[in-house]
Amino acid sequence: GPTHQPVEQIASLRATPHLSTWRPADTVETAVAWQQAILRADGPTALVLSRQNLPHQPRSDEQLAAIQRGGYVLVDCAGTPETILIATGSEVALAVAAARTLSSSGRRVRVVSMPCTDRFEAQDAAYRESVLPAAVRARVAIETAHADYWYKFVGLDGRVVGMHDFGASAPAGVLMKHFGFTEEHVVAVVEELLASSRGR
Repeated sequence: GPTHQPVEQIASLRATPHLSTWRPADTVETAVAWQQAILRADGPTALVLSRQNLPHQPRSDEQLAAIQRGGYVLVDCAGTPETILIATGSEVALAVAAARTLSSSGRRVRVVSMPCTDRFEAQDAAYRESVLPAAVRARVAIETAHADYWYKFVGLDGRVVGMHDFGASAPAGVLMKHFGFTEEHVVAVVEELLASSRGR
C-alpha cells in the first residue's frame, strides 16, 4: 500500500524535462543551488534539502567555483584513483568517511559530490572526463533513493549503494544499517568491486 518513505521522487524529478534538480550536501552547496535557481532563466529548479544536520565539507576556492557545474571532485588522491565514489546530499559525508578509511589502507580514492546531475551532464566532455575519467571503471554511487538512476554514471562495472525497495519505520541509525548506508558497508562494496576488477 502507500508509503511515506518514497524512494522514487528524486529520480522522477531528475527525469522531468527542463527541470533542474539540486540535492546539496551542506550549507555551501545549498547556497550555490539557491543562487543558481535564481539565476536560471530557462526553466524551473527543484531544491531537495535534507532535514537532518549535515557536516560542513572543506573546499578550496577552485572547488567552490566548481559546485555550480553540478558535479566536482571534493576529495582526491595522489595519482590516478583506483576507485571513484559518487554521492549527493547527505550521503556525501558518508562517501568522505568511507574514502578516508579506504585511503588509510592504501587505496587511491576520489570522492565526487554531484548535487545536480543535469547541470553536470550539460558540461563539456573535457570537464566531465576530468571529474569522472573513463579509464576509472571501479565506481560506486551512494544515494538514499532508487538505485537505478545512478548506473549511467557508474557503468556496467560499477556498483550503487541505493534503495531497491520502499523505506521502513525505525530510528535513523537502524534504517541506515539495514539498508547498507554505513561506512563499513560502503568500504566492503568498494573492496569487493576492486577485487572483482582485478579478475577481469
